[in-house]
This record gives sequence, structure tokens and C-alpha cells, in this order.
Amino acid sequence: MMGFVDSRSPKNSRVMALDVGDRRIGIAITDALGITVQGRPTWARTSPQADIGHLREIVETDGVAAIVIGHPLNMDGSGSAQTRKVEAFARRVEADLGVAVHLWDERLTSFAADQDLEAMGFNWKKRRKHVDELAATLILEDYLASGQNA
Repeated sequence: MMGFVDSRSPKNSRVMALDVGDRRIGIAITDALGITVQGRPTWARTSPQADIGHLREIVETDGVAAIVIGHPLNMDGSGSAQTRKVEAFARRVEADLGVAVHLWDERLTSFAADQDLEAMGFNWKKRRKHVDELAATLILEDYLASGQNA
């Protein structure tokens, strides 16, 4: 669906993942070598312009070459209203930021993130605060493990 950017450039070599919801965006980013993944603070959405501005700052400051956005599909692989919202957001991110955007199947990542946080002893309030960040981390780890970024 989206374009290609040469991620081997030393200036822009990181990959960022987003778990996009209506109210929050979970963010994770790789190290410069694309090996390790670190969650970033969850972004509370206020407006499309603010969302793009925040992501632009990360892209420019951290040298992001590509963005992986969780693609919210139903369990049978079909799309939903949320799928269409995320696809439109992905098109806007690519157009406005000028980096390659890849949609990545995120089925069950938020559920897995919540389960992981519960297993770590987080109460529901703390889980809610961190679930989007951890979901973005899981999306990015899955993307890296697939070898798609090679």
C-alpha cells in the first residue's frame, strides 16, 4: 500500500510503530540498528494536526525511516469502521511526514499487552495507562521478527 524508504541510511535508520486508537496512540521505536524496541510515552490525541506534529517531531529528532501502523482487522481478516479510520490515518502520516508507512496485522496485540501487564501485577488503571505503548512495542517486535525491514 505504501512507499519505500531506504532504511540503511545512517541519518534515518529507525523504525517506529504506532497503535492508533480514537483517543490515544501507542508509540514504540527501534534503536539505530533496528535490533531493540523501546516503548515511548502514549500520545493523548487532541487533533489530527497535533497528532501529525508530534509524530513529525519524533521522526525528525530520532531519524525514523519507516513507520509501522497496527492494522485493526477482525478475527476473520475483514475490515471494520476502525480499520478504515486507521488506513486513512496511515495515508495522511505517509503524505505529511514523507516516510514509508506499513500496515501490520495487529490482531490480539492490545489483548496480549493487557494480559502481560496484568501478569506483571498492574491494576486496571495502570494497565490502561501503558497498554497502548506495550501494544505498539509488540507490533514492532512482530514486524522486526518477520524480516520485513531487512
